[in-house]
Amino acid sequence: MGATDRSREERERQIEAAAARYDETSDERHAVEQQQDAGITFPDSPQALAARAARLLDRQAVPAALAVEAIRGEPLAAPAAYERILGVSKELQAWSFLPRGARAARTVARVSTRENGRELPIGTGFLVSPSLLMTNHHVLPDAEAARQCFLEFDAQVTVDNTPQPPTRLELDPDGFFTADERLDFALVLVAPGPDRRPPGETFGWNRLSAQLGKLVIGEPVNVIGHPMGQLKEIAVRDNMLQVRLDDFLHYKTDTEPGNSGSPVFNDQWEVVALHHSGVPRTDDRGRVLRRDGQTWRPGDGDDAIDWVANEGVRISSILKHIAALPLTPRQREPLAEMGPESGMAAAQAVVAPAAAPVPAAAPGPAVERTPILTGLRARAGAFGGRRHLVFLHGRSQEGKDPERLRREWAAGLNQGLVRAGLAPVDPQDVWFPYYGDRLVRSLAAHEAVPRMVEAPAATAAEVVAPISPGAHALYEQIIGEAAVKWDMPEERHLATERFGWGDVVGALQRRLGWLAARSDLDAWAIALIFRDVAAYLDDTAVRDDVLDCVLDSVPDSGEVVLVSHSLGTVVGMDLLTRLSPGVNLVHLTTAGSPLGMDSVYNRLLAGGPKRPEKVADWLNVWCPTDAVAIGCPLADDWADGLADLAVVNARDRAHSIVEYLSHAEVARSVGSHLVG
Repeated sequence: MGATDRSREERERQIEAAAARYDETSDERHAVEQQQDAGITFPDSPQALAARAARLLDRQAVPAALAVEAIRGEPLAAPAAYERILGVSKELQAWSFLPRGARAARTVARVSTRENGRELPIGTGFLVSPSLLMTNHHVLPDAEAARQCFLEFDAQVTVDNTPQPPTRLELDPDGFFTADERLDFALVLVAPGPDRRPPGETFGWNRLSAQLGKLVIGEPVNVIGHPMGQLKEIAVRDNMLQVRLDDFLHYKTDTEPGNSGSPVFNDQWEVVALHHSGVPRTDDRGRVLRRDGQTWRPGDGDDAIDWVANEGVRISSILKHIAALPLTPRQREPLAEMGPESGMAAAQAVVAPAAAPVPAAAPGPAVERTPILTGLRARAGAFGGRRHLVFLHGRSQEGKDPERLRREWAAGLNQGLVRAGLAPVDPQDVWFPYYGDRLVRSLAAHEAVPRMVEAPAATAAEVVAPISPGAHALYEQIIGEAAVKWDMPEERHLATERFGWGDVVGALQRRLGWLAARSDLDAWAIALIFRDVAAYLDDTAVRDDVLDCVLDSVPDSGEVVLVSHSLGTVVGMDLLTRLSPGVNLVHLTTAGSPLGMDSVYNRLLAGGPKRPEKVADWLNVWCPTDAVAIGCPLADDWADGLADLAVVNARDRAHSIVEYLSHAEVARSVGSHLVG
């Protein structure tokens, strides 16, 4: 059976299943319609309305001033206030709506298969990480089918309405592939193009979120795809969410069969669902009907079907399914690039069976199904055999290949060295202590109770907060101090007449939202980093595990140039108290560091803030839109010759170590010390 025939048969099964779910929810749909006829614009639960309002406010989709203005005229109960806020979001679109939509559209590709010497379009897909593409299971049912397919990005018309030459890329299912028939999704690795760059660096990619609050009943959705294999089209805003099931959404919009695998967006261009099927009208025997009321037969064609709605698979359901898969650390590596709100990093750190320790009552060490990866030593004779370059990474590196990480760091540094007119370094000449796996295992072993990937609270502050009381208190203190340093108004100034901010978002989430709005990082990224900083500083056992792991892969003599990042700058400061007496630290670079907050530096092993005696030269580099470096410049608190350097990193990469190292001034400081 050919790929197109197989795809068609499975799609017909999906249509039948969607029709059955649609019929089963007829009472719920009628109740929604009655409420809308009665003037209720968003007939959803108070909890859903609250979560949606919180997300809109946190992400500045609705300016606080407009939200307050919408509800200040009369006393309102909380659900009514939430509806007013949602109304502002629905009716008022910022100027950025269209350019952001154009940016989202570039992530969408046409999926075609090679069959009997022909190239046949079979669906749509979209990038969800720099290298991963999502589409339907009935489009790519298995790795073998994916090997026969290719993608076309920018298969569309230009602003002058003339066809644009598409960019063709191949799929790499041997690198990564997973799919599920019930949820009708497939996730596959995309091979780099001729420039060897991941496709997401060229076309962008969608940051998926497992969290609640992305859409409520009555809100419009937007769909971008390739209907019937044609050039890219978009259905914008003239559509509405009707019913939300546990794993599926029903909505009305103009889509055609080729839209299988299209992203379904809310008005903030967040992906809320994977479009997978139209919902046909059926008779009392469950048979699909044509527009003329007659029973539909396969030979009639899809355009003869009387479509009444569309169905998409909820993105949160797909992400939860992927997070629970029994994958190896190597297999999870591409998933970790999907972004902090996807829950993939949390899945590696918490849910994976390999991370579960034996209960305290059982004798013997913790049982681990996968080995903990260790750091890398530099080859003998690097930099003349007298000086050593050491990279010390931050959090969220668990399950990654240390060799690949070392190459990425070296690539970033080499960009900067070339710009500075200095010779590049060979990754094999770099020491790379790796504690990513050890940190995760240690945190899991010392948490009082197991943690779930997605909690009902649905906010970054509560879902990722440390469980142990001491670490939780420190986590709150760090976030609070960061918000104050970034000039967040006092809580009493955030509350205005009849608008209970405390009812919409918690205090921690408000502060994280403020930090996210002021920076180029989202709330989840900030929360996860501060969580691990707090857990490391609070728990002596965790700290000792990490430091012992790092010490296994650092020189025990000679002159050292240490480059550290994020949590690694905190670990690095503690490391200085335990280095061998034979080590002379000739230079230290700290990048994206939280060392400027007293809640952090007061808990270092050496105390703080005071420059360690071992450090001969210290450069601290920070980006003003990096919320983790909120306490910078460090010279305001740390004395004795510390040099601060502010740089401008690319948007969405404000905290990236590769971005930091690619600046000529940073690389020159490192490189000049490598040559003595």
